[in-house]
Parts: sequence; C-alpha cells; structure tokens
Amino acid sequence: MTEKGHPPVLTRIEKLFQHEAAAGVVLMVATALALTLANSSYADLYTQALHLKFTVSLGDAGLSKPLILWINDGLMAIFFLLVGLELKHEIRAGALRNPANVALPGVAALGGMAMPALIYLALNWSDPLHVTGWAIPTATDIAFAVGVVALLGKRVPPALKVFLLTLAILDDLGAIIVIALFYTAELKPVYLALALIPMALMALRLFTGAHRVAPTLILGVVLWVLVLKSGVHATLAGVITAFFIPLKDRYGKSPLHALEHALNPYVMFLIVPVFALANAGVNLQGIGIADLFAPLPLGIAAGLVIGKQLGVFGASYALVKSGVARLPEATSWLQLYGIAALAGIGFTMSLFIGSLNFEEDTQMNAVRLGVLAGSLVSALIGFSVLRLAPQKDAPHATRAQPQPAS
Repeated sequence: MTEKGHPPVLTRIEKLFQHEAAAGVVLMVATALALTLANSSYADLYTQALHLKFTVSLGDAGLSKPLILWINDGLMAIFFLLVGLELKHEIRAGALRNPANVALPGVAALGGMAMPALIYLALNWSDPLHVTGWAIPTATDIAFAVGVVALLGKRVPPALKVFLLTLAILDDLGAIIVIALFYTAELKPVYLALALIPMALMALRLFTGAHRVAPTLILGVVLWVLVLKSGVHATLAGVITAFFIPLKDRYGKSPLHALEHALNPYVMFLIVPVFALANAGVNLQGIGIADLFAPLPLGIAAGLVIGKQLGVFGASYALVKSGVARLPEATSWLQLYGIAALAGIGFTMSLFIGSLNFEEDTQMNAVRLGVLAGSLVSALIGFSVLRLAPQKDAPHATRAQPQPAS
C-alpha cells in the first residue's frame, strides 16, 4: 500500500491520468476505435446504434433524437460549459485579463481562423452546398495540441506553451461566435423569449452573491431545452451558463474554479472521447488517395495544414516585426512555426462544426477524412519541428531565481 492508502497500481493509474498528454492519448484511442468499428464487420451495428432514437417526454412535450444528436447537442453542451468556465476564468483572472498578453496570440488566432477559411473557400467556391463548411478548418483542438506539446517535455519553452493555450482559448471563443452567427436554424422567437427567464434567474443569483452552483446548473438545463427549441444551437447554452457561475463567492471561495476542476476529468476522459467515438468513424471502403483530393476533404485538410501555418505564423511574424509585440520568452522563430503547425490539429471542434453543416453520411465521411488527414499531418509536422528545433536560453535577467525552502 502507498502512503495514502491506495494500492500501487491505482496510484500509477491516477498519476497516468494526471499527465498533460493523457487526454490526448485517450482521444487518440477513441478515434482509433471509431475507425476500427466503421471498417469492421460491426460497421452496420455501429451506424445503427448512433441513429437509435432516444426520447425524453413529459406529458405531450418532449425531445426525441438519435443517439448521435444527444451526444452532439447534449454532451457537447457540457464540453462548452467547461470551455465557457475556462474563458471566464482567463478573462477575469488569467492571461486574457491583461491586453498586452493577448495581442500576439489574439492576432495569431484571427490569422489562424481567416487563412484556413480562405483556402477552403478557394477550393470549394464552385459548390454552394460545400461553401457553408468554411468554418470547419478554422478550429484548434486544445486536448490534442497540448498532448503533443506535453510529449515534448522541456523542449517547448513555458512561455510558448502559454502562447498555445491562449491561442487555443481565443480560437474556441471564435468558434463559439461563428456557431452563434452562422449555424442557427430557423429562429422561433417564442422560445428565445422564454430562454430569457432562466437567464434572468441565473443573473439574479450571480448578482445577489448566491454561492451554490446546483440551482444555476438546473436553470442551465432549462435554458438548454429552450435554446434547442428556439433554433439556435443548443451547445451555446453551456457557454451562457458558465458566465453566470461566480468567480468568487461571499466566503472568498471560487465556485467557478471548483466546478471547472470537477468537470475537467469527465469532459476530457469521457465526453470528448465519446464524441470522437461517435463522429470520427470514417468508412475507408472504396476510398483511395484520389478521394482525399476532392474539393471538400482537400479544402479542410489544406486549411488545417497550410492555412493554420500561414495564418498563425504569418500574423505573429507581422506583429513582432512591426514592433507591436515580442516573441514569447526563450522562443525562436522555428519553435513558433512548430506551434503554428500544431494549431492545425482541428479534430474535436472541426468535426463538431462539420456535423452542423452536413447531415448526409457521404458528406460527413468526406469531412472526417479531411479533418483526420489535416490534423494528423499538422501533428507530425509540429512535433517534428519542435523536436528538432534548437532550444533558446532565456535571458539571465528574466530567469526566475530559486526561492528558499519554506
């Protein structure tokens, strides 16, 4: 037994799941399983299970959706709740609080969204149906990108890790705005009006200093149902709810931090892998290399690989050379290029946005192919560049001095 009373095996498993790369590894396993199922003798069973309808009803009112939509609209709302909590924390007390810290990753995030969209549109402009998928290659997957960086250990300077995290958080904010503005179905004003009621109650709790989060989360579920019925994408209810969780309560504690800490393992090790299992299953039967060069998958893959590198690195280079910002401490241009390549790992959010655009299996298969190919190439390029790039020492004046033991 260990000092804490846990068996050694359980202690090792606990340490394994606490590693920075753990979430990325679990996501890779879920993706591999999805690909295996989609190309095995269980492919039909896999597809049928995802389209099996589940119904929740109360009297004559209720929701009846296939399993895959419960995952994409329901479970992913919890994912967006966590994203919202992280955004609020960073805006109020983190890296996004100081505008000076936001300039470089902020402009890089904008470039990293604009260039992939332009490349995608250039390759799909002739198809009105495909044009609507322009946002698919604009996203960065935090879990995968951070997982790759974690595998590199000390070869990636701490300041560059902060740059990547800030970039990815701002990228998520951009994706949320894009979903709100461009992926709203036919609006139903009655439900939007009703959605103001739980929002008003959550605001009242926040401004009166209520410290218990359970009632706010229950109101968040009500908000989710009403937003879903309104035509606006339901996952946005998760983000809205997050901003009504108090950063500090009357006792000086942080309900936001506590909820973020409690949700994180469930989201990273359950919800996101389940999403990958449901959405990453590319049926490769009959698919050849030529299929990857069709406009839809090529636009996505090229947007993630080329667009992200051009957008993130190009915007960063322009800002630094103009004197508006400086490179992160102890970082070389080659290392920054490696991070720009890693930003092309779109995966979770790219697949999610793809599912909002295309409902037919053939189109979604092309989306999955493009996302997986683009993300894989981006990961390999980013890892290789950062692994081989010479490390740059931090200036002596700015190095942290060792602190005496307390």
